[in-house]
Amino acid sequence: MSKLKFILSGGGTGGHIYPAIAIANELKKRFPEAEFLFVGAKDKMEMQKVPQAGYAIKGLWIAGLQRKLTLQNALFPFKLLSSLWESRKILKNFKPNVVIGTGGFASGPLLNVANSLNIPTLIQEQNSYPGITNKLLSKKAATICVAYENLERFFPKHKMILTGNPVRQDLIDVTAKREEAISYFKLNPNKKTILVLGGSLGARRINQLIEKELDHLLAQQVQIIWQCGKLYLDDYSKYNSTQVQVVAFIERMDLVYAAADVVVSRAGASSVSELCIVGKPVIFIPSPNVAEDHQTKNAQAIVDKKGAIMIKESALEEEFSLVVEALLKDEGKQQLLGDNIKKLALPQATVQIVDEIEKLLKK
Repeated sequence: MSKLKFILSGGGTGGHIYPAIAIANELKKRFPEAEFLFVGAKDKMEMQKVPQAGYAIKGLWIAGLQRKLTLQNALFPFKLLSSLWESRKILKNFKPNVVIGTGGFASGPLLNVANSLNIPTLIQEQNSYPGITNKLLSKKAATICVAYENLERFFPKHKMILTGNPVRQDLIDVTAKREEAISYFKLNPNKKTILVLGGSLGARRINQLIEKELDHLLAQQVQIIWQCGKLYLDDYSKYNSTQVQVVAFIERMDLVYAAADVVVSRAGASSVSELCIVGKPVIFIPSPNVAEDHQTKNAQAIVDKKGAIMIKESALEEEFSLVVEALLKDEGKQQLLGDNIKKLALPQATVQIVDEIEKLLKK
Protein backbone atom coordinates (compact mmCIF):
# COMPACT_ATOMS: atom_id res chain seq x y z
CA MET A 1 0.00 0.00 0.00
CA SER A 2 1.36 3.44 -0.88
CA LYS A 3 2.02 5.97 1.86
CA LEU A 4 -1.17 7.49 3.31
CA LYS A 5 -1.64 11.23 2.99
CA PHE A 6 -3.98 13.49 4.95
CA ILE A 7 -4.85 17.16 4.55
CA LEU A 8 -6.41 18.96 7.51
CA SER A 9 -7.92 22.40 7.41
CA GLY A 10 -9.22 24.54 10.24
CA GLY A 11 -8.28 27.88 11.66
CA GLY A 12 -8.95 31.47 12.55
CA THR A 13 -9.18 30.65 16.27
CA GLY A 14 -7.78 28.04 18.64
CA GLY A 15 -11.23 26.41 18.60
CA HIS A 16 -10.67 25.28 15.00
CA ILE A 17 -6.89 24.74 15.13
CA TYR A 18 -6.48 22.53 18.22
CA PRO A 19 -9.09 19.95 17.18
CA ALA A 20 -7.32 19.61 13.82
CA ILE A 21 -3.95 19.14 15.55
CA ALA A 22 -5.47 16.58 17.96
CA ILE A 23 -6.89 14.60 15.01
CA ALA A 24 -3.51 14.74 13.20
CA ASN A 25 -1.70 13.50 16.32
CA GLU A 26 -4.05 10.51 16.65
CA LEU A 27 -3.70 9.71 12.92
CA LYS A 28 0.09 9.89 13.27
CA LYS A 29 -0.06 7.46 16.20
CA ARG A 30 -1.95 4.94 14.06
CA PHE A 31 -0.12 5.59 10.80
CA PRO A 32 3.45 6.63 11.72
CA GLU A 33 4.53 6.66 8.06
CA ALA A 34 1.68 8.91 6.87
CA GLU A 35 2.25 12.38 5.40
CA PHE A 36 0.35 15.40 6.68
CA LEU A 37 -0.37 18.85 5.33
CA PHE A 38 -2.45 21.59 6.93
CA VAL A 39 -4.18 24.32 4.96
CA GLY A 40 -5.08 27.57 6.74
CA ALA A 41 -5.81 31.21 6.11
CA LYS A 42 -2.82 33.51 5.56
CA ASP A 43 -2.19 35.92 8.47
CA LYS A 44 -4.26 33.83 10.93
CA MET A 45 -2.91 32.17 14.07
CA GLU A 46 -2.77 28.68 12.50
CA MET A 47 0.25 29.83 10.46
CA GLN A 48 2.22 29.90 13.77
CA LYS A 49 0.45 27.26 15.88
CA VAL A 50 0.51 24.41 13.34
CA PRO A 51 4.30 24.54 12.66
CA GLN A 52 4.82 24.74 16.45
CA ALA A 53 2.95 21.41 16.66
CA GLY A 54 5.33 19.94 14.06
CA TYR A 55 3.22 20.03 10.89
CA ALA A 56 3.63 21.75 7.51
CA ILE A 57 1.01 24.32 6.53
CA LYS A 58 0.06 26.24 3.39
CA GLY A 59 -1.93 29.49 3.59
CA LEU A 60 -4.85 30.56 1.42
CA TRP A 61 -5.77 34.20 0.73
CA ILE A 62 -9.19 33.98 2.36
CA ALA A 63 -11.18 35.75 5.08
CA GLY A 64 -14.80 35.80 6.20
CA LEU A 65 -17.40 38.33 5.21
CA GLN A 66 -17.69 41.29 7.57
CA ARG A 67 -21.12 42.30 8.84
CA LYS A 68 -20.82 45.79 7.39
CA LEU A 69 -19.64 47.24 4.09
CA THR A 70 -15.85 47.15 4.02
CA LEU A 71 -12.99 46.86 1.56
CA GLN A 72 -12.53 43.30 2.85
CA ASN A 73 -16.02 42.43 1.63
CA ALA A 74 -15.34 43.96 -1.78
CA LEU A 75 -12.25 41.72 -2.04
CA PHE A 76 -14.13 38.59 -0.96
CA PRO A 77 -15.02 37.28 -4.48
CA PHE A 78 -11.37 37.62 -5.54
CA LYS A 79 -10.13 35.92 -2.36
CA LEU A 80 -12.61 33.09 -2.87
CA LEU A 81 -11.58 32.51 -6.49
CA SER A 82 -7.90 32.66 -5.53
CA SER A 83 -8.48 30.15 -2.69
CA LEU A 84 -10.43 27.74 -4.90
CA TRP A 85 -7.64 27.87 -7.51
CA GLU A 86 -4.89 27.41 -4.88
CA SER A 87 -6.85 24.58 -3.19
CA ARG A 88 -7.08 22.72 -6.52
CA LYS A 89 -3.29 23.04 -6.98
CA ILE A 90 -2.60 21.81 -3.43
CA LEU A 91 -4.92 18.81 -3.79
CA LYS A 92 -3.58 17.82 -7.22
CA ASN A 93 0.03 18.01 -6.01
CA PHE A 94 -0.37 16.38 -2.58
CA LYS A 95 -2.98 13.75 -3.58
CA PRO A 96 -4.50 13.13 -0.12
CA ASN A 97 -6.46 9.98 0.72
CA VAL A 98 -8.84 11.95 2.96
CA VAL A 99 -9.40 15.66 3.64
CA ILE A 100 -10.55 16.70 7.12
CA GLY A 101 -12.14 20.07 7.93
CA THR A 102 -12.59 21.46 11.44
CA GLY A 103 -14.16 24.80 10.47
CA GLY A 104 -12.79 28.25 9.77
CA PHE A 105 -12.46 30.22 6.54
CA ALA A 106 -9.88 28.08 4.74
CA SER A 107 -11.77 24.79 5.12
CA GLY A 108 -14.61 26.04 2.88
CA PRO A 109 -12.79 26.33 -0.46
CA LEU A 110 -10.46 23.40 0.26
CA LEU A 111 -13.18 20.86 1.09
CA ASN A 112 -15.40 22.20 -1.69
CA VAL A 113 -12.69 21.45 -4.25
CA ALA A 114 -11.90 18.08 -2.60
CA ASN A 115 -15.57 17.10 -2.96
CA SER A 116 -15.54 18.10 -6.64
CA LEU A 117 -12.45 15.90 -7.16
CA ASN A 118 -14.18 12.96 -5.40
CA ILE A 119 -11.65 12.90 -2.56
CA PRO A 120 -13.43 11.67 0.61
CA THR A 121 -14.03 14.49 3.12
CA LEU A 122 -14.89 14.44 6.81
CA ILE A 123 -16.08 17.53 8.65
CA GLN A 124 -15.95 17.99 12.38
CA GLU A 125 -18.59 20.41 13.70
CA GLN A 126 -17.73 21.71 17.16
CA ASN A 127 -20.77 23.85 17.91
CA SER A 128 -24.37 23.21 18.88
CA TYR A 129 -25.32 25.58 16.04
CA PRO A 130 -23.26 24.96 12.89
CA GLY A 131 -21.68 27.73 10.87
CA ILE A 132 -22.58 28.36 7.25
CA THR A 133 -19.35 26.80 5.89
CA ASN A 134 -20.05 23.37 7.37
CA LYS A 135 -23.75 23.53 6.46
CA LEU A 136 -22.76 24.00 2.81
CA LEU A 137 -20.00 21.38 2.91
CA SER A 138 -22.22 18.78 4.60
CA LYS A 139 -24.14 18.10 1.38
CA LYS A 140 -21.10 16.44 -0.23
CA ALA A 141 -19.10 15.35 2.85
CA ALA A 142 -18.79 11.60 3.43
CA THR A 143 -18.97 11.86 7.24
CA ILE A 144 -19.95 14.59 9.72
CA CYS A 145 -18.64 14.23 13.29
CA VAL A 146 -20.70 16.34 15.70
CA ALA A 147 -20.31 17.34 19.35
CA TYR A 148 -23.98 17.91 20.17
CA GLU A 149 -27.19 15.97 19.71
CA ASN A 150 -30.20 17.09 17.62
CA LEU A 151 -28.38 18.57 14.61
CA GLU A 152 -30.61 16.76 12.10
CA ARG A 153 -32.14 20.05 11.00
CA PHE A 154 -28.73 21.19 9.72
CA PHE A 155 -27.07 18.02 8.45
CA PRO A 156 -28.12 14.78 6.68
CA LYS A 157 -28.87 12.39 9.54
CA HIS A 158 -27.29 9.30 7.90
CA LYS A 159 -23.88 11.04 7.70
CA MET A 160 -23.75 12.22 11.33
CA ILE A 161 -21.77 10.56 14.11
CA LEU A 162 -21.89 11.93 17.69
CA THR A 163 -18.26 11.96 18.81
CA GLY A 164 -17.78 15.13 20.86
CA ASN A 165 -14.91 17.55 20.26
CA PRO A 166 -11.24 16.53 20.19
CA VAL A 167 -9.43 17.77 23.28
CA ARG A 168 -5.88 17.57 24.55
CA GLN A 169 -5.35 14.12 26.04
CA ASP A 170 -3.38 15.60 28.94
CA LEU A 171 -6.67 16.99 30.34
CA ILE A 172 -8.20 13.57 31.00
CA ASP A 173 -7.09 13.44 34.66
CA VAL A 174 -6.04 16.85 35.92
CA THR A 175 -6.99 16.10 39.54
CA ALA A 176 -3.77 14.11 39.96
CA LYS A 177 -1.75 17.18 38.88
CA ARG A 178 -3.03 19.56 41.56
CA GLU A 179 0.20 19.76 43.58
CA GLU A 180 2.34 20.15 40.45
CA ALA A 181 0.02 22.92 39.26
CA ILE A 182 0.16 24.86 42.54
CA SER A 183 3.96 24.72 42.39
CA TYR A 184 4.15 25.58 38.64
CA PHE A 185 2.01 28.73 39.03
CA LYS A 186 3.50 29.55 42.47
CA LEU A 187 0.05 29.63 44.08
CA ASN A 188 -1.01 29.67 47.71
CA PRO A 189 -2.49 26.19 48.36
CA ASN A 190 -4.79 27.63 51.05
CA LYS A 191 -6.57 30.05 48.73
CA LYS A 192 -9.19 29.43 46.06
CA THR A 193 -8.00 30.08 42.50
CA ILE A 194 -10.19 31.75 39.89
CA LEU A 195 -9.17 31.07 36.30
CA VAL A 196 -10.33 33.66 33.73
CA LEU A 197 -10.28 32.54 30.08
CA GLY A 198 -11.09 34.86 27.20
CA GLY A 199 -10.32 32.39 24.41
CA SER A 200 -7.12 32.17 22.37
CA LEU A 201 -7.38 35.78 21.15
CA GLY A 202 -8.63 37.27 24.42
CA ALA A 203 -12.00 38.89 25.10
CA ARG A 204 -12.22 42.66 25.52
CA ARG A 205 -15.49 42.62 27.51
CA ILE A 206 -14.26 39.98 29.97
CA ASN A 207 -11.00 41.89 30.45
CA GLN A 208 -12.91 45.10 31.18
CA LEU A 209 -15.12 43.21 33.63
CA ILE A 210 -12.21 41.67 35.57
CA GLU A 211 -10.45 45.04 35.73
CA LYS A 212 -13.59 46.65 37.18
CA GLU A 213 -14.30 43.80 39.63
CA LEU A 214 -10.70 43.06 40.64
CA ASP A 215 -10.81 44.65 44.10
CA HIS A 216 -14.10 42.96 44.91
CA LEU A 217 -12.76 39.57 43.77
CA LEU A 218 -9.56 39.90 45.79
CA ALA A 219 -11.63 40.83 48.84
CA GLN A 220 -12.98 37.24 48.69
CA GLN A 221 -9.45 36.06 49.56
CA VAL A 222 -8.85 34.42 46.18
CA GLN A 223 -5.96 34.37 43.71
CA ILE A 224 -6.51 34.89 39.99
CA ILE A 225 -4.93 33.55 36.81
CA TRP A 226 -6.16 35.90 34.10
CA GLN A 227 -5.60 34.93 30.46
CA CYS A 228 -6.24 38.24 28.72
CA GLY A 229 -5.04 37.45 25.16
CA LYS A 230 -1.98 38.83 23.39
CA LEU A 231 -3.90 41.83 22.00
CA TYR A 232 -4.61 43.07 25.52
CA LEU A 233 -1.49 42.17 27.52
CA ASP A 234 -0.05 45.70 27.45
CA ASP A 235 -3.30 47.09 28.88
CA TYR A 236 -3.62 44.67 31.80
CA SER A 237 -0.14 43.44 32.77
CA LYS A 238 0.01 46.32 35.30
CA TYR A 239 -2.32 44.25 37.52
CA ASN A 240 0.28 41.51 38.05
CA SER A 241 0.83 40.95 41.79
CA THR A 242 1.27 38.12 44.29
CA GLN A 243 -2.49 37.43 43.97
CA VAL A 244 -2.98 38.11 40.24
CA GLN A 245 -1.17 36.57 37.28
CA VAL A 246 -1.97 38.24 33.95
CA VAL A 247 -0.87 36.21 30.92
CA ALA A 248 -1.42 36.47 27.16
CA PHE A 249 -1.58 32.75 26.54
CA ILE A 250 -1.38 29.58 28.65
CA GLU A 251 0.81 26.76 27.35
CA ARG A 252 0.10 24.27 30.17
CA MET A 253 -3.70 24.12 30.07
CA ASP A 254 -3.63 20.81 31.96
CA LEU A 255 -1.91 22.48 34.93
CA VAL A 256 -4.01 25.64 34.90
CA TYR A 257 -7.20 23.57 34.98
CA ALA A 258 -5.72 21.45 37.77
CA ALA A 259 -5.05 24.59 39.81
CA ALA A 260 -8.45 26.24 39.20
CA ASP A 261 -11.31 26.07 41.71
CA VAL A 262 -13.70 28.24 39.67
CA VAL A 263 -13.46 29.05 35.95
CA VAL A 264 -14.83 32.15 34.20
CA SER A 265 -14.86 31.47 30.46
CA ARG A 266 -16.21 32.25 27.03
CA ALA A 267 -18.29 29.41 25.56
CA GLY A 268 -16.44 28.52 22.39
CA ALA A 269 -16.95 24.86 21.47
CA SER A 270 -13.42 23.70 22.33
CA SER A 271 -13.45 25.49 25.68
CA VAL A 272 -16.82 23.93 26.58
CA SER A 273 -15.56 20.44 25.66
CA GLU A 274 -12.37 20.89 27.69
CA LEU A 275 -14.32 22.17 30.70
CA CYS A 276 -16.63 19.14 30.57
CA ILE A 277 -13.61 16.82 30.78
CA VAL A 278 -11.95 18.85 33.53
CA GLY A 279 -15.14 18.92 35.64
CA LYS A 280 -14.70 22.27 37.43
CA PRO A 281 -17.46 24.77 38.34
CA VAL A 282 -17.80 27.23 35.46
CA ILE A 283 -19.39 30.63 34.89
CA PHE A 284 -19.88 31.02 31.14
CA ILE A 285 -19.97 34.50 29.61
CA PRO A 286 -20.80 33.76 25.95
CA SER A 287 -19.57 36.13 23.28
CA PRO A 288 -22.58 37.77 21.57
CA ASN A 289 -20.37 38.70 18.58
CA VAL A 290 -20.13 35.29 16.92
CA ALA A 291 -22.08 33.82 14.02
CA GLU A 292 -25.63 32.72 14.92
CA ASP A 293 -24.87 33.46 18.62
CA HIS A 294 -23.55 29.89 18.86
CA GLN A 295 -21.64 30.49 22.13
CA THR A 296 -24.89 31.20 23.97
CA LYS A 297 -26.34 27.98 22.54
CA ASN A 298 -23.20 26.02 23.56
CA ALA A 299 -23.44 27.34 27.13
CA GLN A 300 -27.20 26.85 27.32
CA ALA A 301 -26.78 23.16 26.45
CA ILE A 302 -24.65 22.78 29.62
CA VAL A 303 -26.83 25.03 31.81
CA ASP A 304 -29.90 22.96 30.84
CA LYS A 305 -28.20 19.93 32.42
CA LYS A 306 -27.36 21.95 35.58
CA GLY A 307 -23.66 21.77 34.71
CA ALA A 308 -22.73 25.49 34.68
CA ILE A 309 -23.85 29.05 35.34
CA MET A 310 -24.30 31.46 32.42
CA ILE A 311 -24.30 35.26 32.57
CA LYS A 312 -25.15 37.18 29.41
CA GLU A 313 -22.85 40.13 28.64
CA SER A 314 -25.83 42.49 28.97
CA ALA A 315 -26.35 41.36 32.60
CA LEU A 316 -22.71 41.43 33.79
CA GLU A 317 -22.95 44.74 35.67
CA GLU A 318 -25.83 43.56 37.89
CA GLU A 319 -25.04 39.86 38.24
CA PHE A 320 -21.33 39.04 38.02
CA SER A 321 -20.05 40.03 41.48
CA LEU A 322 -23.11 38.53 43.23
CA VAL A 323 -22.86 35.23 41.32
CA VAL A 324 -19.11 34.82 41.93
CA GLU A 325 -19.38 35.66 45.61
CA ALA A 326 -22.29 33.24 46.12
CA LEU A 327 -20.49 30.44 44.27
CA LEU A 328 -17.23 30.89 46.21
CA LYS A 329 -19.14 30.57 49.48
CA ASP A 330 -21.13 27.49 48.42
CA GLU A 331 -18.90 24.39 48.36
CA GLY A 332 -21.93 22.18 47.66
CA LYS A 333 -22.84 24.17 44.54
CA GLN A 334 -19.21 24.03 43.34
CA GLN A 335 -19.22 20.23 43.73
CA LEU A 336 -22.61 19.84 42.02
CA LEU A 337 -21.64 21.96 39.00
CA GLY A 338 -18.32 20.14 38.67
CA ASP A 339 -19.97 16.70 38.87
CA ASN A 340 -22.76 17.59 36.42
CA ILE A 341 -20.53 19.14 33.74
CA LYS A 342 -18.19 16.13 33.92
CA LYS A 343 -21.12 13.80 33.10
CA LEU A 344 -21.38 15.57 29.71
CA ALA A 345 -17.76 14.87 28.73
CA LEU A 346 -16.97 12.79 25.64
CA PRO A 347 -13.28 12.05 26.28
CA GLN A 348 -12.85 9.56 23.41
CA ALA A 349 -13.80 12.07 20.69
CA THR A 350 -10.42 12.11 18.91
CA VAL A 351 -10.20 8.33 18.80
CA GLN A 352 -13.77 8.03 17.44
CA ILE A 353 -13.16 10.67 14.76
CA VAL A 354 -10.02 8.86 13.59
CA ASP A 355 -12.01 5.59 13.57
CA GLU A 356 -14.37 7.30 11.09
CA ILE A 357 -11.43 8.53 8.98
CA GLU A 358 -10.09 4.97 8.93
CA LYS A 359 -13.45 3.75 7.59
CA LEU A 360 -13.16 6.22 4.71
CA LEU A 361 -9.75 4.76 3.80
CA LYS A 362 -11.38 1.36 3.32
CA LYS A 363 -14.19 2.55 1.07
